[in-house]
Amino acid sequence: MRRNTLNKLLIVCICCSLAAFGCKAKKQTVAGPKPVTATPDKSLNKLDAIRSSQSSYNTFSGKAKTKLDINGSSNDVTLNIRIQNGKKIWVSITAIAGIEVARALITPDSLLVINKLQGLYLQKPFAYIYAYTSQQINFDSLEALLVGNAIPQLINNNAQLEADSGRTVMSGNLQELAYKLVLGADLKANHTELANQDAGQSLTVDNSVFIPATNRVLPSQIDMSSVMPKKKIKMNLHYIKADFDQPLEYPFSIPSGYSPAK
Repeated sequence: MRRNTLNKLLIVCICCSLAAFGCKAKKQTVAGPKPVTATPDKSLNKLDAIRSSQSSYNTFSGKAKTKLDINGSSNDVTLNIRIQNGKKIWVSITAIAGIEVARALITPDSLLVINKLQGLYLQKPFAYIYAYTSQQINFDSLEALLVGNAIPQLINNNAQLEADSGRTVMSGNLQELAYKLVLGADLKANHTELANQDAGQSLTVDNSVFIPATNRVLPSQIDMSSVMPKKKIKMNLHYIKADFDQPLEYPFSIPSGYSPAK
């Protein structure tokens, strides 16, 4: 792995799933099938069913073979991900021969990253992520995407509910971000789109090859694509191991002698 890409690698892995929506989007919904007519009670019942169909958990651990492509420059790495729901996300990146090259600890308030190859560290408030994404996307959104859940903010009472060949399609605006969420017959998130047409920015997430994981169902393949002016990012995660609600540790410390990253 080239050293001049490593400083950006972990931040991009964390943030490309959130994309970069810095400008305002048009106040319009994403095009889709004609909405079906539903009474308010039926719509609320459907939203409750969608929420209850997402994986609930206290902890998650996963090992994912990952391909990251930034403007055509590709890196193959392994991500080891551990999550304590609502509290922290721990990520370790290993490269060739299983050597750990970077580690991150993310909480709703902070972001810590160490670059082991160059002896650097980054310590920022969580708001640092908003250099890559809009403030409508938060810690809960990142957690959801990493385990294949629907982004919680998209499941709201203002969303349009549509029926499409056995699937459920939700669309609307998330504080001026146009979105589309496609759910399978089991109400699991299959496809997510966020779009900012004015800024030329978009994010798509596709979940596929669902597998059992500790009495739950998880997409073993999560493909993310973010397009913005002068930058295209693709990240393909393939979980080769995943468990829920196992005892976990989240070791993280900044070694002595490490310097702050610029």
